[in-house]
This record gives sequence, structure tokens and C-alpha cells, in this order.
Amino acid sequence: MGAIKVINRQTDHIDKTLRALKKKVDKEGVMKTAKANRYYAKPSIKKRAKSKAALKYKRK
Repeated sequence: MGAIKVINRQTDHIDKTLRALKKKVDKEGVMKTAKANRYYAKPSIKKRAKSKAALKYKRK
């Protein structure tokens, strides 16, 4: 995962630049990864959560 860069021109408003940054962060999945790695989860718990999510998806 590389560095995320957003160029802010002098004519742009800060809101526009922030929106672009948020869009890039969301697209790269930075926040999702950070939240997933916030706490250590044992492999057995990860496996259980993954199967639970698959079952939930299958029911839809």
C-alpha cells in the first residue's frame, strides 16, 4: 500500500480537497484495514466470523 497523495491547488477550497482525500482513502481501503487490525483476533475467531458472514450473505 503506497502513500495517498491529494494535490491542493490555491484555487480549490479545502472542502473539495478533503472530499478527494476521503474518496481516495475509502477506495484504497485504508480505514477498513485499520479497523480490522485494531485488535488481535485469533485465527479460530477469524474463521468463525468469516463463516458467519458467508452464511448471512447466503441468506440474502
